[in-house]
Amino acid sequence: MQSLRIGENIVRLRREKKITQEQLAAFIGVTKASVSKWETGQTTPDILLLPQLAAYFDVTVDALIGYCPQLSKEQIEKRCQELVAAFTVCPFDEVIEKTKQDVRQYYSCYPYLIRICTLWINHYMLAKEKETQEEVLHAILEVCGHIRENCKDTTICSDAVGFQALVYLQEGKAKEAIGLLEEEFLPDSWMRQKNGLLITAYMMDGDRKKAESFSQLTMYCNLLSLLGNAGQYLTVKMEDLSVCEETISRIEELIRVYEIRTLHPNNAAVFEYQAAMCYLTHGETEKAIVHLEAYVECIEELFSKETLYLHGDSYFSMLDEWLEQSSFSKEAPRSRELVLKDVRQSFANPAFACLKGNNKFERLKRRVEAL
Repeated sequence: MQSLRIGENIVRLRREKKITQEQLAAFIGVTKASVSKWETGQTTPDILLLPQLAAYFDVTVDALIGYCPQLSKEQIEKRCQELVAAFTVCPFDEVIEKTKQDVRQYYSCYPYLIRICTLWINHYMLAKEKETQEEVLHAILEVCGHIRENCKDTTICSDAVGFQALVYLQEGKAKEAIGLLEEEFLPDSWMRQKNGLLITAYMMDGDRKKAESFSQLTMYCNLLSLLGNAGQYLTVKMEDLSVCEETISRIEELIRVYEIRTLHPNNAAVFEYQAAMCYLTHGETEKAIVHLEAYVECIEELFSKETLYLHGDSYFSMLDEWLEQSSFSKEAPRSRELVLKDVRQSFANPAFACLKGNNKFERLKRRVEAL
């Protein structure tokens, strides 16, 4: 927890005001010895004296006691990067307790709270005990509920709804998730046209740069959303090979045209893996190997960079600038080590048992192990 620095602040403010301990004591109505003890940290002022002291020094009570309930974007980013690293090397319970302390300390810093929920949802499975996992998921529900009730930022509130729905799905509570999402994302004409209206408003205001930037951002998000939905569609239609092959064909063309293997290799990798699983279900081992190789190529592209982060390209040329200016993090919510661990575990999927001893499959496993 952040320690209060009221004694240090009284010393500093008193010296700035160029008054003695006696003068301050006389104004507040206490003894010089009391002021001395405050300044040396032996005692603290009575809570009823804080408003009087703050008024005398012309500062807020928060400033007087050295407490700041909000964090800057830079501070949030630094803390989150430290926590991502901690999840990799420190005991899970120790890191979780640190995040819970931060929640209590910065309970009104909603951008930080939603980032902590991001960390929780990406790391809760590291807990060895199922009970601990459930406690973390419950904490996500509570914090996101607090955000939705009190935060004025609609984007953060929307993210909170998404996290709550994700937790409900993890808990097998599909109806609760549906209720949340249908309420938040009703497919009416207003919701469909909202982004277009904002772009139109930027154009009417003469701000072509913002219109271009937001257009690129909207296309980028929709593109990744389509890719993710297509992967889920393969799962839904897994038993219908013809539909799956048509979906794979269309999405592969999308990946090629928009160069998603370099733009966002993680999303491309997830789709390729799902395509491989689909072909394995139907005994099409050679086609499955083709997509597993594409999966490994995407992973190799992902790990070719020093850090895992979101970025644009020559077409989405304004995406990097938007990411820099927004409260959204470019950095991955999990460390390279944990991502790589998941990738290696993906080859241990029981569905791949039929590929054991296949030379191409074994070579792909070795390429992943070499990362």
